[in-house]
Amino acid sequence: QVQLVESGGGLVQAGASLRLSCAASGRTFSNYDMGWFRQAPGKERDFVAGISRSGGSTVYADSVKGRFIISRDNNKNTVYLQMNDLKPEDTAVYYCAADRSLLYIRRNPTNYDYWGQGTQVTVSS
Repeated sequence: QVQLVESGGGLVQAGASLRLSCAASGRTFSNYDMGWFRQAPGKERDFVAGISRSGGSTVYADSVKGRFIISRDNNKNTVYLQMNDLKPEDTAVYYCAADRSLLYIRRNPTNYDYWGQGTQVTVSS
């Protein structure tokens, strides 16, 4: 079992930056690929970014590529999402998730085994 707790959300203006953190506890953090997802009201939960167990590989949704950066610190059991040049369409609840499959970084939320409670990000125009 892995427990995940997100933090760092908030209300910002368009063009601003935020850094989300997701602290993990429980099983060995470095055994999991990690992903960030987001869900806006009335919409499905969408993949934002993913990072491999070692941190050596990352993938991004096209909508955030070039603006968001995912990283992890396995010594601190934490994964981060640096969000730059935020846009109103980035407004959503952001979730981190852990995948124990030992496969490639996956984009489908149903493939992830553990989830945090989410943190709200609101971007005003």
